[in-house]
Amino acid sequence: MTTPMFFAAQHEGHDPTPLRQPGTHSESYYCEVPRRARLLRDALLAARLVTECVPADGGLEPLLRVHDARMLALLQAAYERFAVEAGAPRVVIPDTYSVGERPRHWPRTIYGQLGWYCFDTSAPIFAGTWPAIYWSAQTALAAAASVRDGQPVAYALCRPPGHHAHADRFGGFCYVNNAGVAADWLARQGQRVAIVDVDYHHGNGTQAIFYDRADVLFCSLHADPYDEYPYYWGHADETGVGAGRGSNLNLPLPLGCDERAYLPALRLALDRVAQFQPDTLLISLGLDTAIGDPTGTFRLEADSFRQIGAAFADLRLPTVVIQEGGYRLDTLGAHAVAFFHGLLHPEPSTINHQPPAIHHPLPTNSEGLAHEYRQ
Repeated sequence: MTTPMFFAAQHEGHDPTPLRQPGTHSESYYCEVPRRARLLRDALLAARLVTECVPADGGLEPLLRVHDARMLALLQAAYERFAVEAGAPRVVIPDTYSVGERPRHWPRTIYGQLGWYCFDTSAPIFAGTWPAIYWSAQTALAAAASVRDGQPVAYALCRPPGHHAHADRFGGFCYVNNAGVAADWLARQGQRVAIVDVDYHHGNGTQAIFYDRADVLFCSLHADPYDEYPYYWGHADETGVGAGRGSNLNLPLPLGCDERAYLPALRLALDRVAQFQPDTLLISLGLDTAIGDPTGTFRLEADSFRQIGAAFADLRLPTVVIQEGGYRLDTLGAHAVAFFHGLLHPEPSTINHQPPAIHHPLPTNSEGLAHEYRQ
């Protein structure tokens, strides 16, 4: 069985490869580079798990339904405006940010305006960044439309990723929230959507977009934000507000976590998905939970990713897979192949429905889970 893989070549124009980590000689800080997408694409094609498809242009309207219109216009024009105001740059990196409450006054300069929306230094803007952003979102929309039209599984090989982007904030390698745009589009077709984010880092942007909505469930397994980026979101007591109360489940996990703790936590998330009874499942697939990933501390191996894919397959739901992180280049392709083998060719799931008997047993509720892990 193969599944459609939507892939847009425009991602190549967003290339932080030459950038070094601020204040150091390391080149690992801007590790969200074009080679990632090439490795994922080539590995999945070689394994004959996917059929490559070019996404259609669904226009800007689905992005505007999720994101602040002025932010999108700024991202689209930022590089050219900076060239006019400050001379042709190689890259634009916002370095001054509005914090806390929004200021009352809108700055005149491009740096000030970018800092209004950006929240860290990990969102560089190049001449080709906007086309990459736009087509990454179109890739997610195309996969969602494919599943809406009857395809059991579709994969959006999105680059840049999106799950840190809020409706009116960008950062963390993310500019537009691809999963959020796709989930909102599906919800507007009358579907109930469950998002499960398995990236190493909490999907703070996706959480924020749906935090007050009852038609989209958001579940996230991630490194405990007491210790890890994005630090200020992702705690177990964040459960939603208003109509969305109870539709947000965070499962923060300890640094150094391996599959013995990860897979039972995944079962908690999938049980919550089953209770929600969605029409469509959307997986924010981060492969930065792998052992040795330069941005993380988790210790998942190839068979862990196979088991994760198989656990999702057990839900028997129409499934959209949206690519998020994953930065260990020598194993990235193999881990994607393992995940899709599990998802598309599942063996009976080996994940226990009950937490395992370990020294500190996993609680059966998410708030207790985080409490135990922080002891």
